[in-house]
Amino acid sequence: MKTYKVAELLLSEDFHKEVKVNGWVKSFRANRFIALNDGSTIKTIQCVVDFEKMDAALLNKVTLGAAISVIGNIVESQGSGQRVEIQVNQIHVYGEANPDEVSKTVLQPKRHSLEFLREQAHLRPRTNTFGAITRVRSALAFAVHEYFQKNGFYYINTPIITGSDAEGAGEMFRVTTLDPSNPPKDEHGQIDYKEDFFGKETNLTVSGQLEAEVFAMSLGQVYTFGPTFRAENSNTSRHLAEFWMIEPEVAFCELDGNMDLAEDFIKYVVNYALSNCEEDLHFLEERLLNEEKSKPQTERSEIALMEKLRFVTENNFKRVSYTEAIEILKNSKPNKKKKFKYLIEAWGADLQSEHERYLVEKHFKCPVILFDYPASIKAFYMRLNEDGKTVRAMDILFPGIGEIVGGSQREERFEVLREKMAALDIPEEELWWYLDLRKFGTAPHSGFGLGFERLVQFVTGMGNIRDVIAFPRTPKNAEF
Repeated sequence: MKTYKVAELLLSEDFHKEVKVNGWVKSFRANRFIALNDGSTIKTIQCVVDFEKMDAALLNKVTLGAAISVIGNIVESQGSGQRVEIQVNQIHVYGEANPDEVSKTVLQPKRHSLEFLREQAHLRPRTNTFGAITRVRSALAFAVHEYFQKNGFYYINTPIITGSDAEGAGEMFRVTTLDPSNPPKDEHGQIDYKEDFFGKETNLTVSGQLEAEVFAMSLGQVYTFGPTFRAENSNTSRHLAEFWMIEPEVAFCELDGNMDLAEDFIKYVVNYALSNCEEDLHFLEERLLNEEKSKPQTERSEIALMEKLRFVTENNFKRVSYTEAIEILKNSKPNKKKKFKYLIEAWGADLQSEHERYLVEKHFKCPVILFDYPASIKAFYMRLNEDGKTVRAMDILFPGIGEIVGGSQREERFEVLREKMAALDIPEEELWWYLDLRKFGTAPHSGFGLGFERLVQFVTGMGNIRDVIAFPRTPKNAEF
């Protein structure tokens, strides 16, 4: 017998047809009304039991959290709140759930703190909040691939284990098979990585960008979408040690084209979520409104979640040079009144989240693209401008998040790139192949990186990035 999804049955017009549905019990009232959910929708379907005709011992096993199968007839609902329900003919219990144990978990139908939910990450997808987040995340991931495939990009997989540090920050997780208690040493008493599995020091990747550039310079336009890792000791609501990154790279593309691509891409995927996740987004909007009732008025969002998402898709992003942004921040009230944690005193300052959010949320009140940053605060691979002090970098700043995209036009000139690497003590022998690209038909090319979890965080309205990934990896936490 065909098994139907709850989402299908809720739309059914095929009344009196016998159907089968599997799921988990969300509630069982009056020994008569089972609310069943299978994860296909945030909604439950009501299954009506004639308890006088059912085995009492069987019904005793139909408890909150139990996994069951129901066979019955689809009928128009007599009650309010749902259009259809199932008149139950048969129940099969796949897995029981002890009520005493369920009462100590997130499955108990009451308001739980997000911290408590993180402690039970193996059960939190069964809650409405995390079911909704997961479905939205899945839709966004699909939209990412759909956008690039529709626009002639090729999907490539870049290495997770790498010998190079793309960002030059050194915050990398080492990969080794050497015995930590007795590693081999060279003549200088240093660990001899020639004895290691790969014959050299290797790490988990911080970015697939450098390898993606290789393919962009052959195939024109490519993208990666995979896990990246930062051994950065940041316990904040916007940092993870393991996260997913979307990284397109495009040949024959300068900074303006890169900004156009990033803006168009973000609008596409956000619009996809609005069109395909309406029920879940409505639920998450209500959750956010309830959460914000406990906050001071000044900390509440000025517009509701769905309106904020539509605002992003319907308006142009404001493009502002770093130099102009510094002047705005220097003369801002929070800076003059020393309300910023990091005061802006002069050109060349590295912008922090508080500055980025001020520009977006208070000054411009729309997404902002900052460009032409000081070379001294940006990575070695960014193209040096004619002024010799700024690079063709761009960051996209979003409300509630700060930086959501970081990108640049890449330095395509062999000698300039070589000089920049030397100035930063990046060994040529480590990235010889990256330099080599500039010898054989070099061309302007650009790309960006978008942290997928920050995108999911923005679209779902969640305040903490740990709540938009199934099993968050953060300092001192690798549970589950």
